[in-house]
Amino acid sequence: MQTRAAPAAPTPLERFNTAPSDEAARTLLTCLNSHAWSHRLTTHRPYPDLPALLAAADEATYDLSPQALTEALTAEAMPALAEDTYAAAHTALTAATAAYESRFGHAFVICLDGLPANEALDHALAAIRSRLTNDPDEERLVAAEELRRLARARVRRLLGARGCDIGGSAAWARPATDDPHPANHTKPPPH
Repeated sequence: MQTRAAPAAPTPLERFNTAPSDEAARTLLTCLNSHAWSHRLTTHRPYPDLPALLAAADEATYDLSPQALTEALTAEAMPALAEDTYAAAHTALTAATAAYESRFGHAFVICLDGLPANEALDHALAAIRSRLTNDPDEERLVAAEELRRLARARVRRLLGARGCDIGGSAAWARPATDDPHPANHTKPPPH
């Protein structure tokens, strides 16, 4: 008597590779809100493995036009701090992000992967203060690199990557979507 092995469940990458194009593009917009970026990654499917997808995502991020970069930056915003954060930290972060947004016209983005949660706020505040001294063109390059790192981390989390090269998965920006209104975004799951 011959028994059949149950078919293996498709991996998240296999599901992504075979999803309808519009569904795959919408999914990618949760990682980086650039329609050009999501279209490019969707068009080049299937990816043989996660490193190939991540390399394509990096390349597509490096190639963002100024308009696509503006689209992606517009969708980013600072997340709410944990409820047990001191009021002074809320005040400092609110003031620093307001100064940053006033100077550069977009949300402050930073990828804090690998940092312990108890160091993220201090690191973010130090980075905002430091980056406020950048000229707008220089800061746009820094912000683009942070978006690339955020998108990479989000793609890894989306596809359930385990044992990845990113640590605590702390990213100091809300997940990107095609909806620019923060009230319509769900909070990311706790890490």
